Amino acid sequence: MTVQSPIAVLGGGSFGTALANLVAENGLPVRLWMRDPQQAETIRRERENPRYLKGIKVHAAVEATSDLQGAIQGCELILVALPSSALRQALAPIARQLEGRFLVSTTKGIEAHSFMLMSEILAEIVPRARIGIISGPNLAREIAEHQLTATVVASEDEEVCRRVQAALHGRTFRVYASADRLGVELAGALKNVYAIIAGMAAALSMGENTRSMLITRALAEMTRFAVQRGANPITYLGLAGVGDLIVTCSSEKSRNYRVGHALGRGLTLDEAVAQIGETAEGVNTLRVLKEKADELGVYMPLVNGLYAILFEGRSLGQVIEALMGGEPKTDVDVADAAEILNRL
Repeated sequence: MTVQSPIAVLGGGSFGTALANLVAENGLPVRLWMRDPQQAETIRRERENPRYLKGIKVHAAVEATSDLQGAIQGCELILVALPSSALRQALAPIARQLEGRFLVSTTKGIEAHSFMLMSEILAEIVPRARIGIISGPNLAREIAEHQLTATVVASEDEEVCRRVQAALHGRTFRVYASADRLGVELAGALKNVYAIIAGMAAALSMGENTRSMLITRALAEMTRFAVQRGANPITYLGLAGVGDLIVTCSSEKSRNYRVGHALGRGLTLDEAVAQIGETAEGVNTLRVLKEKADELGVYMPLVNGLYAILFEGRSLGQVIEALMGGEPKTDVDVADAAEILNRL
């Protein structure tokens, strides 16, 4: 692939549109694919994606299209920004055309029933593809507004990381590399659950002490689960871990935070999701994460509490009372930390 080869972005949501703009601003031709022909026509005509990024101009070099075959034609690097529920269905029919290409998922979710991460689905659909993922504290609107932002591209394949850095790294967007694809991708999926909790707490006017407690205990839960699955715990001290957790648990621009905030104001789950108008991956992730944590015997009280609220009819007050009434435990277990570091 030469530096001028077109790059495809699959998914016309807010993040896909923001990424397409970044690529175009770096002087590279880019094709932005979306399923809806009317949405593609609107972007071509108005140079804006009003459904997901109202007020943000789409770069003139971004070619919006609803023709999937045409979008990937001649593209070796393909950024996949599709919802977790749509990824397999969209890409399976073109699996043979994707062989040998660089496929990089940007979706922070887990497939229901299989508990497969998006990069694992890509690898299953296209075994001969070169796989990577992008994750980090990356609110789409802030990226599109050129706020200073950093992200992580993770792959065991160093060439995947180099290709993504060349395509996206720019004046306001830094791209760091990691070899811990599992850890980075798990962090991106798991933090969405805790953003819902944080949004609920904010709607109920809980204080900054509460927010700090939720974020730090969430980080402990995420790391505990990820290490059990084989991830590197140090990953959770970086952008993809604590960095992404902080922003998604603190910002009204986070879709999952907004879902939690709506729940805290008394809306039902269906009403909250409908109000957002975009996919909030944390709701789907919560279902499969609770099941997997129970299966593996991983202690995740915040996950259990949110699950009880959303799917078992418990109130937030009841869950908080149970959490605060539990037996006090060690904050950071030095012996466990030393054992983890010795395994690195």
